[in-house]
Amino acid sequence: MTKLIPVETIASKILFLRNEKILLDRDLAELYGVETRVLNQAVSRNIRRFPPDFMFTLTRDEIMRISQIVTSSEIKYSKRVRAFTEQGVAMLSSVLNSQRAILLGYFTCLIYLFARLQGRSCSMLPRAPW
Repeated sequence: MTKLIPVETIASKILFLRNEKILLDRDLAELYGVETRVLNQAVSRNIRRFPPDFMFTLTRDEIMRISQIVTSSEIKYSKRVRAFTEQGVAMLSSVLNSQRAILLGYFTCLIYLFARLQGRSCSMLPRAPW
């Protein structure tokens, strides 16, 4: 049986960076129930499906700044951190190709849509402290 994930859990992981609402690779991996390495391998095998408006790699400066607001401080030791936009999350669901990934991708897109319809401004999303 699939464990239900509260809306708040997903919504709390959405960050605002480069004028985009994004989810980090490690947060998505946790939600999908896979290792971050496995998620990134799937992306690398299908990199043509992820243009810059779907996914981008954080700079070292961005990683260091995000490490101040993300609960896992291990992010600052990461060599590469990928950020996925709403469209990237939808594409990632097809790349991971599991029932959980498909459902979670759909659910995450609904959360983005709900936030838009409710007028949730970008100022309400967690921001880096700079």
